[in-house]
Amino acid sequence: MPPAIETRDLRKEYGELQALSGLSLTVEEGEFFGLLGPNGAGKTTFINTLVGLVRKSGGEARVFGHDVETDYQQARDAIGLAPQEFNVDRFFPIREVLAHKAGYHGIPQAEAERRADDALERVGIYDKRNERFDWLSGGMKRRLLLARALVTEPDLLILDEPTAGVDVQLRHDLWELVTELNEEGTTVLLTTHYIEEAERLCDRVAILNEGRKVTVATPDELTERGTDTIAVRLESPPATAPTLGEYAHETSLSEDRLEVRVDDGGSMAPRLLNDLEAAGYEIVDLEITRTSLEEIFVDLTDREDRTVTRSSASGREDGEEGRPEDDRETEKRETEGIA
Repeated sequence: MPPAIETRDLRKEYGELQALSGLSLTVEEGEFFGLLGPNGAGKTTFINTLVGLVRKSGGEARVFGHDVETDYQQARDAIGLAPQEFNVDRFFPIREVLAHKAGYHGIPQAEAERRADDALERVGIYDKRNERFDWLSGGMKRRLLLARALVTEPDLLILDEPTAGVDVQLRHDLWELVTELNEEGTTVLLTTHYIEEAERLCDRVAILNEGRKVTVATPDELTERGTDTIAVRLESPPATAPTLGEYAHETSLSEDRLEVRVDDGGSMAPRLLNDLEAAGYEIVDLEITRTSLEEIFVDLTDREDRTVTRSSASGREDGEEGRPEDDRETEKRETEGIA
């Protein structure tokens, strides 16, 4: 079976702006894969390329072996997309909206209606099936976007910032639902700004920056790249931080609390204690803190050579302003539920 997503040297240019710069990425079938990156990193452009809203400038992009341009229909039928923005027809009851969506993919009416009911029930808003989109609360609207993505029973579920702006309870409900879907065999691609979300849900994450892949790793592998902090409270602290061995990358002393940055807190703690005791310090307490995934993320994406600002004057990500007319027209059709 081919990978769920495979791109090679994928590029997208908006004039001089490089939204995607030779991105090569593979997501295996059945994975729960996360995309992390600052605003303007290229995450949304990448997704829009997969679903046909953006035409690539170069390279290759395939979904389950289907080229996203030459085999557009097969690739698009395999994908369920829950986008960031609310792009739902506001003039029909939401059950009809979902049935129409299924119909666009060639699903017969009776089957489309059954799937609409199933999707609404699964996301917990079946009792709102006869209401229009604008009558729903913000949390229900998020649930509806997920239901619309599920109505075609996709092999690949793409979630673009699915929990942005929702309350804690809804976030956890959505986490539980997408985890169940992944366990049932659906490949999930998630973009998020919540580091906790990626750490909790994803098998692997790719960090993007300025349209390029910085790294791909499991959350545990990423956190292992950081340093740990050993905090020691001293009974009679010195005026300045004591001198330690090369294992101590950085030391700081604040009143009676000594903090030491090391590569592996668990293995270095005994050595630190021995050195401090040999120097005559009495130790009252010790605590080891691992570097968070958020700190690793910031470290990997914090560059001083950012010469291109990806947020346009309108505030849209990835160079929305100045896009080719055909890209804007394709997105307009998707928003209206035609694509």
